[in-house]
Amino acid sequence: MSEGRPPYPPFTPETASQKVRSAEDAWNTRDPERVALAYTPDSVWRNRDAFVTGRQEIVALLTRKWQRELDYALRKSLWGFHENRIAVRFQYECHDADGQWWRSYGNELWEFDELGLMRRREASINDVAISEADRRIFGPRSESDREVDIPLR
Repeated sequence: MSEGRPPYPPFTPETASQKVRSAEDAWNTRDPERVALAYTPDSVWRNRDAFVTGRQEIVALLTRKWQRELDYALRKSLWGFHENRIAVRFQYECHDADGQWWRSYGNELWEFDELGLMRRREASINDVAISEADRRIFGPRSESDREVDIPLR
């Protein structure tokens, strides 16, 4: 049996925010193995046009992602929650091998099991080319930046 990942559902405003912060922190490590541990062994994902099932496929998808999305830095924001589900909006920035910078905007729907592991993730993501001078996301958030909302533009 998998180990749980507190906080556990049903979520409160505080525990839903905590779950979002934990996910942001984990993804900013760019460590596919670490990130995958937050998901059930049979977790199902839709990520853009990719459909994956299980931790091994999650690790493979994230490995490919971070091989092409260089200097990746992410911000997530709680959008809403109910019982064992959380809706998140996010933005991240990265550059490709040619040096083109991108800002990606997205929304995620998460569903958790009773152990606090995510069993379903659906992500819709759009990319916008930006100049390096337009960057605004630089590495993981500082503690003082934790409650700052993500600007739309």
